[in-house]
Amino acid sequence: MSEHDDKRPEENGGTRADQRDGNGESRNRLRRELPQEVSAPAPAAQDAPEPKPEPALAPARESEPGPEPEPQTAPGPGPAPESEPRLTGRQRLVKGLWPPRVSRAQLIVALLLFGLGFGLAVQVASHSDSDSALRGARQEDLVRILDELDDRTQRLEDEKQGLEKQRDELENSSDQAEEARKQTVEKERQLGILAGTVAAQGPGITMTIEDTKGTVEADMLLDAVQELRAAGAEAIQVNGVRVVAGTYLADSGKGVGVDGNKINAPYRFKVIGKPQDLEPALNIPGGVVQTLEKEHATVTIERSTKIVVDALRQVKRPDYARSSSQ
Repeated sequence: MSEHDDKRPEENGGTRADQRDGNGESRNRLRRELPQEVSAPAPAAQDAPEPKPEPALAPARESEPGPEPEPQTAPGPGPAPESEPRLTGRQRLVKGLWPPRVSRAQLIVALLLFGLGFGLAVQVASHSDSDSALRGARQEDLVRILDELDDRTQRLEDEKQGLEKQRDELENSSDQAEEARKQTVEKERQLGILAGTVAAQGPGITMTIEDTKGTVEADMLLDAVQELRAAGAEAIQVNGVRVVAGTYLADSGKGVGVDGNKINAPYRFKVIGKPQDLEPALNIPGGVVQTLEKEHATVTIERSTKIVVDALRQVKRPDYARSSSQ
């Protein structure tokens, strides 16, 4: 081997080393010239193997369908889905009643029920008012009211027995015509007392009302008359005026008019009847006496075994009514 050949490797080796040194210097010069924002590639990236191409089945995977959706079941009695708010019982009731769907029959039934309820409410209210008045009464007043009711019942029973006796006498009498005439005369006398055409006397009471402040009105005196009639008064006279079935009272200035006749205080009532029934009827709780005393009037009641009612009324012939026996 020649000398020239022995030196070639060295020359070649030196040439390769020089080349490596030149390449290194060129790399360093390029790094210095690059901007700072560009970072040097990671050594691992240089040594990382190139990515392998995906197999031909990759497009087929992309086209594969996703998981099938779950089948939707029909809503059942179970809980409602979370997306829809659950309604309360009151909300369901309102939703069912509004907007209203009213028919003609339903409207008529509603009006009838309303009228029935209103009538029941009025009746209950009236009963509660009377019950409250009796609830606040004293024991003595309650006993007096019961006695008055018993007396009225007994009075009606006596009247019933009297009518039955008259019927039996007419049926059993040998001279029915004479018996009928006697009963007719007696009935005429009784009707004359009620009509005020004849004078009357008997046991009863005298009630005097002193009204110094002029607060007593006609309706208060009318309440007294009605209470006395309900207690069994058979004849009533007020300040010389006979009170009959058709009597009316009206306010007249500072006094009161009775059938057009003006009377002034003190008002004096002469009443024929059973004193044990007349006086308690005026003194019941919330009755005539208490009402007048609230108006600052003074009421005095006296019992007597003989009361004379002598004020008379003229007999007025009816214009149209005639006896059915003619």
